[in-house]
Amino acid sequence: MGRAYQNRKESMAKTAAAKTKVYSKYGREVYVTAKAGGTDPSANLALRSLIDRAKKDQVPSHVIEKALDKASGGSGEDFVPALYEGIGPGGVMVLISALTDNSNRTFGEIRGVFSKTKAKLGSQGSVSHMFDHRAMFVFAGDDEETVLEALMMADVDVSDIESEDGMITVLVPPTEFFKTKTALQEMNPEIDFEVEEITYLPTMEHPISGEDAEQFERFASLMNDLEDVQDIYHNGKFE
Repeated sequence: MGRAYQNRKESMAKTAAAKTKVYSKYGREVYVTAKAGGTDPSANLALRSLIDRAKKDQVPSHVIEKALDKASGGSGEDFVPALYEGIGPGGVMVLISALTDNSNRTFGEIRGVFSKTKAKLGSQGSVSHMFDHRAMFVFAGDDEETVLEALMMADVDVSDIESEDGMITVLVPPTEFFKTKTALQEMNPEIDFEVEEITYLPTMEHPISGEDAEQFERFASLMNDLEDVQDIYHNGKFE
């Protein structure tokens, strides 16, 4: 795993500043999750985790409530997840996740950003094989053996676990997300997750600096301005 958590933090930091529509994006994700599994967070574990994450990102309650009300109405748009991949500025491998109700529109907008920044949109599978799809949990602690034992007792398929700088990082397959979260909370009811998400982690870093880094910042900014784009994952290591 190496510095997976640190790399992810840097990745988030490089794109978060450009995420001007974070509230609407959370609202869309809450709507989709609630519509698929119900609007009761106690019964819809995916929704409960999403709301917890939204609150940590300081999304106002009225944004969440509006999305839940919309989902309970039973009508509205039908959004589907989509993943686009390619080579961004400076040779950085990128994955773009989106929620779209019009795949042709979304593809055209994303292709436009690639073209504007002299990047290359790839075909399905061209880049994603260089990323590990994982559920990630990061929390304060230094006793990874106790954590690993608790997860093993809960029959969690642990991909990796690491303790560094007073933080423990646990990686598991995406399908093990809720089992892992439950096991960790049972181990420590007071646990406070710094990160609890399903993400894509690059298997290899790609150094980027100077004009390439500036162009990648522009690429990320333009992507984050697109309403359908939810997240940008990449293997860039900014120097």
